[in-house]
Amino acid sequence: MIIEYNSKLPVPKTMLLGFQHLFAMFGATILMPLIVGLSVQVTLVGVGVGTLLLHILAKGKVPVFLGSSFAFIAGIQLVTDPVNGIFADRYTGDMAAFRAEVLPYATGAIAIAGLTYVALAGVVKLMGPVKFMKYLPPIITAPTVLLIGVMLAPFAIDQSANNWILAIITLAIVVCASAFGKGMVRLMPILIGLVGAYLVAVIMHAVGMTNPDGSAVINFAGIAEARVVGLAPFITPRFNWLAIILMIPFAFATIAEHIGDMVALTTISGGKYNYLEDPGLHRTLTGDGLATVFSGLIGAPASTTYGENVGVVALTRNFNTRVVQLAAVFAIILGFSPIVEAIVRTIPDAVLGGASFMLYGMIAAVGIRNLVDARVDIGKIKNLAVISIMLVLGLGMRYAAPIVIDIGYTRVPLARLGIAIAVVVGVILNIVLPDENAELAAEAEKAKEKES
Repeated sequence: MIIEYNSKLPVPKTMLLGFQHLFAMFGATILMPLIVGLSVQVTLVGVGVGTLLLHILAKGKVPVFLGSSFAFIAGIQLVTDPVNGIFADRYTGDMAAFRAEVLPYATGAIAIAGLTYVALAGVVKLMGPVKFMKYLPPIITAPTVLLIGVMLAPFAIDQSANNWILAIITLAIVVCASAFGKGMVRLMPILIGLVGAYLVAVIMHAVGMTNPDGSAVINFAGIAEARVVGLAPFITPRFNWLAIILMIPFAFATIAEHIGDMVALTTISGGKYNYLEDPGLHRTLTGDGLATVFSGLIGAPASTTYGENVGVVALTRNFNTRVVQLAAVFAIILGFSPIVEAIVRTIPDAVLGGASFMLYGMIAAVGIRNLVDARVDIGKIKNLAVISIMLVLGLGMRYAAPIVIDIGYTRVPLARLGIAIAVVVGVILNIVLPDENAELAAEAEKAKEKES
């Protein structure tokens, strides 16, 4: 038995289930902006409004919540990194001023990347979801996700280095919650890890412990100055063609994640709902894309369907979409509370680093899992060639000697285009290289014709 999407529930139960969805997404959603330097307030507004946008376009039938996409972290870092980013020549030593200058280019690129979802949604509408997936199979999307996870790994190390003890404690809590937790505990390991490690940091601070460099383990100064209610610090986007080119390939990872969650929800419903057909993958993809466009335009990270909230649906068998919509409203309300942002900002870098250990590794592991779930045969030459070449291009160009080409008045470092080039080459190889299954089927058909 399941609770249907349009069923009427008592108001207290609806609110309680809405908070459940809010807590499930909260830990990972606030972690993303903390890592890249964006506003938690703006992010909460972005995911809340984005979720409601998707529900409108999906006719209120799909119980999904949109949270911050970690796939885009690598793309944002390529824009904002003061050493290896595309605007590194503008860095003068003032990190706050540098980020304030270049983050609008990252969010502007995110907004344009969101249009990729919309464009592909149009293709899905024309071709149908099954035929469309032939041009974006797991041999392309899985290596892309794997590359993103591997590229993010150094950032987890850098953050953890500030206080390894605290980072290890955070990681231990996250792992234990994931491995030994039951019910909702298993669905919220990141939130539990952040809260648990935060309490440890408070205790360490109270007994006079400091970070190895002598700095305070935790700093509460910003909380006293924060108001309970206030406007979120929205960012006006800027647009740079190189930043856009760098950002678009990361959309393919979230598109693959979106499709996977639609399939998962269909399976969880026991076939009662088929979201690829009704309301249709083209509608849900368009909703996800427009949500990302909206987020980019206000200064928030890209959005994606959240596996944590899909897990809540699987656990409760509750497909009621009003519950998720209420959670989105709660997120928007929190987005207009500066004190929430101030409290979140006190989370130590090492805690974020410890949580990132698990998150970034999970991104890479999801890429591997996608290959396994799709039963991709690496023994086939086409599959082996596409995956191998994509991995070498994505990783090799990033760590090889710098190659710079001049396009007009812009110097383009190819090392920063590794994933973009890997995705393009993967798509071309998938189209050009012969499919062994198709060849065998054609030979069998010819053999039958000769016999007849």
